[in-house]
Amino acid sequence: MSPRPPALPWPDSEMGRRFRDADWSAMPMGPPQRWPPSLRTAVSVCLHSRFPMFVWWGPQLVNLYNDAYIPVLGKRHPQAFGQPAPGVWADIWDVLAPQVEEVMVHGRATWNERTLLVTERNDYAEEAYFTWSYSPIHDEAGRVGGLFCACTEETPRVKAERDRDALMRSTQDTAATLRTWFDHAPGFIALLRGPDLVFEMVNQAFYQLVGQRPLQGRPAFEALPELRGQGYEEILQRVYATGQPFVGRAMRLRLRLRPDAPPAERYVDQVFQPVAQADGTIRGIFAQGHDVTEQVRAVQALQEADRHKDEFLATLAHELRNPLAPIRQAVQIARTRQLSAVQHAWALNIIERQSHHMALLLDDLLDVARISRGRLALRRERVSLASVVDAAVETARPLMDARRHRFTVVLPHEDVQVDADPLRLAQVLSNLLSNAAKYTDAGGAIELRAAREGDAAVIRVRDNGVGLSEASREQIFRMFSQVSPALARAESGLGIGLALSRGLVEMHGGTIEASSPGLGLGAEFVVRLPALPAGEAEPRAGRDAPAPAALQAREVLLADDNPDALSSLALLLELAGHRVHVARDGHEALAAAEQLRPEVAILDIGMPGLNGYQVAREIHARPWGRTVRLIALTGWGRQEEQQRARDAGFDHHCTKPTDPQVLYALLN
Repeated sequence: MSPRPPALPWPDSEMGRRFRDADWSAMPMGPPQRWPPSLRTAVSVCLHSRFPMFVWWGPQLVNLYNDAYIPVLGKRHPQAFGQPAPGVWADIWDVLAPQVEEVMVHGRATWNERTLLVTERNDYAEEAYFTWSYSPIHDEAGRVGGLFCACTEETPRVKAERDRDALMRSTQDTAATLRTWFDHAPGFIALLRGPDLVFEMVNQAFYQLVGQRPLQGRPAFEALPELRGQGYEEILQRVYATGQPFVGRAMRLRLRLRPDAPPAERYVDQVFQPVAQADGTIRGIFAQGHDVTEQVRAVQALQEADRHKDEFLATLAHELRNPLAPIRQAVQIARTRQLSAVQHAWALNIIERQSHHMALLLDDLLDVARISRGRLALRRERVSLASVVDAAVETARPLMDARRHRFTVVLPHEDVQVDADPLRLAQVLSNLLSNAAKYTDAGGAIELRAAREGDAAVIRVRDNGVGLSEASREQIFRMFSQVSPALARAESGLGIGLALSRGLVEMHGGTIEASSPGLGLGAEFVVRLPALPAGEAEPRAGRDAPAPAALQAREVLLADDNPDALSSLALLLELAGHRVHVARDGHEALAAAEQLRPEVAILDIGMPGLNGYQVAREIHARPWGRTVRLIALTGWGRQEEQQRARDAGFDHHCTKPTDPQVLYALLN
């Protein structure tokens, strides 16, 4: 079973609070933890934007929106939240329905510009103009699950433009009257005079757009020299020469907001309208528009998130199929009757090794999720840096040996110690060594060098492999990022190892950085951690393992609704000498417990009829059940599930796939 994703971080806003307080179990899409990643991303983009946006999800087109969309709804808010869109907008659904069908049925995005809608959103019929786009949102199966809309109400702008046209016809030579309109316009506006396009009038919104630079009385491309080479000079000259207006949507604009600052990228909707004198001669250009950067970036973010989701799912499928193939083949081999004992053991080793690899992939995913939610706990202790390096090298050594790399370890003469979780810190270093091995051609060189530098313990892992481009040095620490495509190398991974490593290092109060001379020239990763003051190491308790106790046969009740899992684990426990009784659902488990009164009950959680928590409570409610040891066996391993198991009366919580040796130890 896959772990549920974490809850969305609802913003501290009116709609954020409504999303947080909503009874999602009563809605068609269920709780946010079960939403597909695309829906979660769309809702997150929507709620964190100050631009009016909404999401309609599922066959019922459930209406989810942000604070900026509330004025569009008028008196229909807040009743419209979570309701089917056809009912919310019944008065204009005849206009919206064909476009919704284009998206939901055919998967085609739509665009509407300054469209008139006569709506009764405030209990009376009113004309309203909107510009909006519908974009499909695909679910995890690739089907259209809903639509995303970024919209803007154009009613004030349309009315303003009507006023502008009337005003310009009657008062072209009355600058004072025009100035009043300029100053109250909803977007940025400027009037450019003559062939040199001199700024004659500029409103405050335009000054804000260009960084409050002096404009009035100066030619446009002298006041804003960075506009040259971006196509605006040619457009304005053409409007002035031909008298034909120009309309541009989401035009890219790079402006220097301060003299010493690099150009900032913005996106604007713009209209350049020629201004004629009474005899028809063009005397200037009226420029107006509004900044749509946030809307454009929201759409880009949604597209990028959707692309990352697709890439991750493809990579995950690839990485899980890789170990599945040898496992299935080894199973077929193990079934062959003519197999020798050596061949049989070889097949079992393949199954064990590849299933262990799959478990590591899932563990990495769970660790990243725990770090992002602040749920991963470190078990800190005073630990020698050399011992951590030894543990990491032991983990990564087989891969380096398989690729015939020359590996060098240089440790400090002094005993550098850190306050750290030795297991997690070794996990970071083994990740770095494994990456170096993967991305270095066979026979390459890898070096790990550790030292004390001032108050810091510094570990450097250097290789002469594929190297890093300047752009990828920071990108590689993001989730699902890889140096090269998954097809380029046999052992590519999920692209989460470095993201996990950075999270673990930062939890230790340290930093991790990457550097490289360039592609093909190798790379170096540097981990810096606070070092403990130099001095004698604290005495450590001996770690010799106690001699194993003699195995004692137990009366065991085993319950699981997965027949293969049930039969295979029952056989393993019987081979270990235990007397095992099986049950295939919760009711059968409780009935068997009543009859057998076992010493130990190993219960799956997600069973039909009664789940594992309910069975545990029922057993403990019986007088004879107070001495029964209960072990939860489940695919859910989060702290919440472990606490829930304890609350239900379980003595132990084991996450699937569980190492049989762990169960043997618990039973013994």
